[in-house]
Amino acid sequence: MTDINKLLNRAVDEAINGEHIRFVLESGKKLRVKLGIDPTASDLHLGHAVVLRKLRQFQELGHKIVLIIGDFTARVGDPSGRSEERKPLSKKAIEKNMKKYLEQAGKIIDVKKTEVRHNSEWLEKPSIIPELASKISVQQVLEREDFQKRVKEGSPITVLEELYPLLQGYDSVAVKADIEIGGTDQKFNLLMGRRVQRAYGMPEQDIMTLALIEGTDGSRKMSKSYGNYISLSVKPEDMFGKIMSIPDALMDKYYTALTDLDFPKNLQARDAKLKLAKEITASIHGEKKAGKAEAEFVRVFSKKEMPNEMPVVKISSPRITALGLILEAGFADSKGEARRLILQGGAKINERVLKDPIEIVSVKNGDVLRAGKKRFARFEIP
Repeated sequence: MTDINKLLNRAVDEAINGEHIRFVLESGKKLRVKLGIDPTASDLHLGHAVVLRKLRQFQELGHKIVLIIGDFTARVGDPSGRSEERKPLSKKAIEKNMKKYLEQAGKIIDVKKTEVRHNSEWLEKPSIIPELASKISVQQVLEREDFQKRVKEGSPITVLEELYPLLQGYDSVAVKADIEIGGTDQKFNLLMGRRVQRAYGMPEQDIMTLALIEGTDGSRKMSKSYGNYISLSVKPEDMFGKIMSIPDALMDKYYTALTDLDFPKNLQARDAKLKLAKEITASIHGEKKAGKAEAEFVRVFSKKEMPNEMPVVKISSPRITALGLILEAGFADSKGEARRLILQGGAKINERVLKDPIEIVSVKNGDVLRAGKKRFARFEIP
């Protein structure tokens, strides 16, 4: 169960106004706590899990959490942290991306007790944009650091991008938010929510920014656009394996942001990471599936055995080139990539290393192709 100190401190980078948040929490007042997520991709990932966990902590203390799906703001594109214009999404693409958001968010928060809103409810009204534009100055919008950087570099900033923080700020007016949470990259947008509320004569929301976690590359924030993300919808064994692949230096941050445990300094790095992977996987998929994922990982990667389950690939001929095997299994997107995999010694058939891309391989039913440490495929000949 969540306590107030944990709520205010764990994984929190900054709270504005922290003293006021503590005061109202201790007073017993029930708060409306807002999180907005733009459906710019089809999956939520562990980066989203950080803020969703904080929402759940408020929910456990009896507060009303308000999850806003930014189906309108996704058409504009959030410029936060961008050095160039973010391409707006079409309405069709947004609707496709939204389909599984609540299912994935429900792995962390209680969706049945959550007020779920779409900001197209109020932002599609023709009067809203002129009304907002009259309340906030261009100078206030251009204060943001990423805009300042682009001005200095001579990079363009569209009027649409300038409108984004105002639109997100109006969300706070529409749902009467007492607190808004988000990643550290969202601080300007969250502060704009306070300004917009003030402009409409409302009490200003408090804000809480949470630490961003780096992705599997260990350097950039977790993002689908960087290809370094771990999806909430991925299979338990894949989630476990991906967490095991993060750099050791990230473990402390992952423990703080994604679990209720402290980093176990008394454990060896590998054991600490196994514990981390199991804890995170269990929080999304449940203890039983996390336990099976751990056992499978240890069996395959520690004992160097093959997984019990793997994709079955049907091939029409029992004689095929090594290059063809890689492509048939889907382990490479091009002949060039498949050739490099073979020449680097990264492909094995029944644990025999394939060395020549044009080698003719005789394949039998049940033969197993392995690429690198984690990809397996079993062949079937009709």
